[in-house]
Amino acid sequence: MKFLTYLFTIFGQVFSVYANGIPALWQMNFQKAASPMMEGINHMHNFLLIIIASIAIIVCGLMTYVIFKFRASKNPVPSKTTHHTILEIVWSLIPVVVVALIAVPSIRLLYEMEKPHDPDMTVKVIGKQWYWTYEYPIKDGKTVSFDSRMIEDKDIKAGQYRLLEVDNRMVVPVGATVQLIITAGDVLHSFAVPSLGIKKDAVPGRINETWFKINQEGVYYGQCSELCGINHGYMPIAVHVVSKPIYEDWLKKKLVSS
Repeated sequence: MKFLTYLFTIFGQVFSVYANGIPALWQMNFQKAASPMMEGINHMHNFLLIIIASIAIIVCGLMTYVIFKFRASKNPVPSKTTHHTILEIVWSLIPVVVVALIAVPSIRLLYEMEKPHDPDMTVKVIGKQWYWTYEYPIKDGKTVSFDSRMIEDKDIKAGQYRLLEVDNRMVVPVGATVQLIITAGDVLHSFAVPSLGIKKDAVPGRINETWFKINQEGVYYGQCSELCGINHGYMPIAVHVVSKPIYEDWLKKKLVSS
């Protein structure tokens, strides 16, 4: 009975809609999209899957047809045909059409992912060994800055996720277009949050840019995705999306404490 319960639990987690912002046990797909960027990536992935599956089915079908239609036992005298103008034109044009079908939506998606349109706020992200520093530029030249470090196993509380929870989360208001300015203070890092469709390298001496917009409150987790040293696997990312009043209160408290 316990085995069946365990089996059904795994089955449900594999094929159900995953929770926001966290990986699931035995997950076989992307995390649930929480931003327009990730929704576009999901749509592009599904579109490419249809094209790839269609090509595979057609090619396998043609191979099967040729193998049985033109096998040696049925065709003891092979054909001497060397050219077929129409066929050669067709098999040259079809790949061009397929590439065009892929190129147009993918280029549009890459353009949308590259830079935000009229961001509501900016957060500077600095990767360090082995934690993140977040800086919020405020009016009048003021800046709210704090470090975000992983909570160790001995300090994990009930309801927190091991290797994902941090002591200071990046907090942003729901529905805001957030521009991220990403760099590093020592070695290469990579700021990656799967449910937001973000994976941008943090390079010392260089500024990279990305953005996100989340319309649902919650916590969205990620991790450094660039091998950056001995504690590479211990610098998670936690983005906490809250209502605008809660965000304003949080910002005021951070401004006072800094």
